[in-house]
Amino acid sequence: MSKRSIAIICGFFVALFYAYNFTAAKEVTPEHIGPFGLTWYRVIVTCAIFWVISLFAGKKEKVPLREFPLIALAAFCGVGFNMVTFMWGLSLTSPISASVLMVSTPIIVLVLSAIFLKERLFATRIIGILVGFSGAALLIFLSTGKGAEASNPLLGNALIFINAVSYAFYILLAKKLTAKYHVFTLMKWLYFFGVLFITPFGIVQGLDFEFAKASTETLLNIGYVILFATFGTYMLNIIAIRTLKPSVVAVFVYLQPLLATLIAVGLGKDMITWQKAVAGILIFTGVFLTGLKRDKKQLPYNKD
Repeated sequence: MSKRSIAIICGFFVALFYAYNFTAAKEVTPEHIGPFGLTWYRVIVTCAIFWVISLFAGKKEKVPLREFPLIALAAFCGVGFNMVTFMWGLSLTSPISASVLMVSTPIIVLVLSAIFLKERLFATRIIGILVGFSGAALLIFLSTGKGAEASNPLLGNALIFINAVSYAFYILLAKKLTAKYHVFTLMKWLYFFGVLFITPFGIVQGLDFEFAKASTETLLNIGYVILFATFGTYMLNIIAIRTLKPSVVAVFVYLQPLLATLIAVGLGKDMITWQKAVAGILIFTGVFLTGLKRDKKQLPYNKD
């Protein structure tokens, strides 16, 4: 199996793990643990996992001091600021509004990649991103369930959009760093700085959580959020970023609402309609077009 195929599979599983993350997180926060407290546990436990793994796997690399500012900036954009603005924004706006704003990430990444990385704006990639966006937006607006309440939608939507921009910058920064360091070397330092950023916001809510009084279901949901939606997604995402262009990695965001719908259908909480089927086709078409490998004979540019 080629590196590109492995990267695409990793991108798919990242979308799958994130798709169920919203359901798992809503089961425990804010009823059982505050959103910042849950975020604190996500970061601190994942940091510990990466540091332990780095002792036994991967290259024993020494990171020069001059590289730490860039790694810290990537951690700020992708772990600290990213998670804080998302959880804060989600608590103020509706899930539907948040989802619509989050699927703007691939478009932001495409623009930033063209500006900062000089990535070629191929017609098929632009069309793919726009088609995928239309499918994701359609699926989100077709969502049937409660959750339209919003205490401060203006601030909440602004925070979610800032989150999307922050994550887009993280993808670009991570692309540069993965060319220099092994996955585990990079992730252990990203999460080290992530812990420093998150702790002031989440330590109080985190320590208030009483594990002894929590039900098995609550602990399993917290375990999923930490192991799959944090450790799993960040590790697989960085593998995808090493091989694929940032705009291709970002487009997998479009799969999240589709996979979330399929999970809901499997759990008996939603049903498939022809409109949702159309949205699903648009999403897969967009992902396919964006992920197409360029033919060097036709377009003599760098391949993904």
